[in-house]
Formats: sequence, structure tokens, C-alpha cells
Amino acid sequence: MANIKSQVKRVGTNEKSRMANASMKSSVRTEMKKVRLAVEAGEVEKAEAALRSAVAKIDKSVSKGVQTKRTAARQKSHLQALVNNLKK
Repeated sequence: MANIKSQVKRVGTNEKSRMANASMKSSVRTEMKKVRLAVEAGEVEKAEAALRSAVAKIDKSVSKGVQTKRTAARQKSHLQALVNNLKK
């Protein structure tokens, strides 16, 4: 454990950030899973609604600095492709 007061504070701050980031990543993965499950079930309207929700959650994670914009773009593109293939 750190002996310096400012480092002790920093350890606590880092832990709070780590927990918040883990929570955000988990919720993004959950939203992505909802899209995939709707696509597998063949439910177009449900998949589109889940896609909108997932894109919003992904964008929120980028704005908070949890993910990079390239990772977010890749995730959104993949989900959009799944929904588009379902429509055909």
C-alpha cells in the first residue's frame, strides 16, 4: 500500500474509475447481445429497436472515454450489418 497521502487518494480514484468503466463495458456488451439475439430469432422490429439502443450506449461509452471511437465504429458497423442481412 502507498505511504504518500496523494497516492493513497489516487488509488481510490483509480478503483472508482475502473468500476465505472467495467460497468459501462458490461452494459455495452449486454446491448450488443440483445441485437444478436433478436437477429437470431428473426425479429426485425425488435432487432432495429435493440440496434438503436446499442448504438446510443456505444456512443455514450466513447464520450466517456471508456472505448475508442474506432472500436465503437467497428461494433456499430458489425451490428448494422447483422440487422441489414436480416431484412433481406
